[in-house]
Amino acid sequence: MIVSHGAEALLRRTLGSLREHPPGRAEMRVTVVDSGSADGAPEMVAREFPEVRLERLANVGFSAANNLALRESGADAVLLLNPDTEVYEGTLDAALARLDADPRIGMVGVKLVTESGELDHACKRSFPTPLAALAHFTGVGRGEAAGERLGQYRATQLGDDEAGEVDAVNGAFMLCRAEAVREVGLLDEGYWLYMEDLDWCHRFWDAGWKVFYEPRARALHVKGGSSAGRRAPRQEIAFHRGMGRFYHRFDAPEHNPLLNAAVYAGIGAKLAVSLARTAVSRRI
Repeated sequence: MIVSHGAEALLRRTLGSLREHPPGRAEMRVTVVDSGSADGAPEMVAREFPEVRLERLANVGFSAANNLALRESGADAVLLLNPDTEVYEGTLDAALARLDADPRIGMVGVKLVTESGELDHACKRSFPTPLAALAHFTGVGRGEAAGERLGQYRATQLGDDEAGEVDAVNGAFMLCRAEAVREVGLLDEGYWLYMEDLDWCHRFWDAGWKVFYEPRARALHVKGGSSAGRRAPRQEIAFHRGMGRFYHRFDAPEHNPLLNAAVYAGIGAKLAVSLARTAVSRRI
């Protein structure tokens, strides 16, 4: 299932890759949920991909749009795929094979690569701690020399080509066991956009389901392709609200109020800087 909002050209490439590289081991049904696109994306889907099921909604947010399709799916496994991705030959079969290899694996993510061939490090992540998040967003934790503690957000304990359990995978490609989804529940619609994938992965682990990174399965991720350039103010607010929501749910109860206040203040300060940069960039 693919949630699309104003990404006609990218969505065409995604659907074309699915048509060209379907799984050989399972039947596939593709659903596109168009979330209030103002371009010709839904018309393109209906015209060029008649085999695809198309749902049209207002712009209700990523979680709510995916949940619509999740509620209606009767499949044993469901794939949440972004409209700025492309699968290759064998991608879906390798991911399905990993899901089938262990009945306690509830979710599988794949090795996401950018158009330049570099790894999208968000395809395998550890749950963020305040220190790791600070290191990541300041850039200190992104270099090869950052070490495991500062680079923890990127799950550096697991090699890029090493299969294994991780805290979280990227929402651009999340292959989920339907049984696990029924037990864990749907995506939290309190997240309009961003952070819902980390939240869902956390809840999978909390319910006893494993989240697994499978690098034998590769997919292209045109990172940020469906929201080119800097995030719009509404997206920036949603991103930072999501950070606060995630921290409040999973981390704040275990920390003292002073640390919690500092974290929330840091999120607010980061939002203010991001909005200021967006405003400046739009004037240039």
